[in-house]
Amino acid sequence: MRSSKPRPRSKNNRNNNNNNRSVANVMNRVFDSSGPEGKVRGTPQQIIEKYQQLTRDSQLSGDRVAAENFQQHAEHYMRLQAEAQREIDARREQQDRENREKQVQRDQERNDRSEQQTERVEHNTPPTPSAFDVTDFTDAPQPDFAPLSPIELSQSAPVATQQPEERPKPRVRRRSEKPAAAASATPEPARED
Repeated sequence: MRSSKPRPRSKNNRNNNNNNRSVANVMNRVFDSSGPEGKVRGTPQQIIEKYQQLTRDSQLSGDRVAAENFQQHAEHYMRLQAEAQREIDARREQQDRENREKQVQRDQERNDRSEQQTERVEHNTPPTPSAFDVTDFTDAPQPDFAPLSPIELSQSAPVATQQPEERPKPRVRRRSEKPAAAASATPEPARED
């Protein structure tokens, strides 16, 4: 036999989600506070400021009981605001911690990939000697040039000294001058056909 009362399957999930959102939302939420002077409406910070002003006014008029009452109302909203701020800070720290862990993991993966690539390169290609690696140049390969005779040296063409090139001067574009009559004339309105 089925029960006529529905089971609250998603109710618990809904409450958990609302509780998580409501704490952070307290900072910007608008409250209606029913104080001794009537309703005070605003965000927690605005209500705190209003009750503190009412506290000062009551102290100046000499009403200690009303001043204490307003102060207690202000402290209530201060506690709400402080709790919300602690929650926001805790979430921010948690998120920062998670971001740092993710960054460390990404850096580690990047380093592992670069090490694997360098290992592949080292295993696949043997090192090639460079001209800078040779310390004894007697064994280094020499170019095969026949020595020049003194006659060939004297007949070689003199080296010409290079003179700087003259650059052409850049062109200056000038606007064409409009006739004075055309400049003062007003344009004709467009015709509708």
